[in-house]
Amino acid sequence: MKDRERELRERVERQAKRMKRAEKERPTLIAQTIYLGTLGLVFVLPVVAGAYLGHWLDSLLAGYSTRWTLSLIFIGVVVGAINVYLLIRE
Repeated sequence: MKDRERELRERVERQAKRMKRAEKERPTLIAQTIYLGTLGLVFVLPVVAGAYLGHWLDSLLAGYSTRWTLSLIFIGVVVGAINVYLLIRE
């Protein structure tokens, strides 16, 4: 009987410690906002860089062309998605 009580007490103490640790480690609203902002920047920056570089390359060609712009925007989306995946995986 005492073994069961001791085992129950130990289990309750472990759960209480786990709950206190989870309460301390819970991310705050500002930490979550910073994390989401980082995810957004990691995704958007390659897309914008691809758009600017593609527009510059298209302006060097004679006539009206959007080939480089569209291609590099698509590559920027792919690179941004990979960056977001790698950041979330950490």
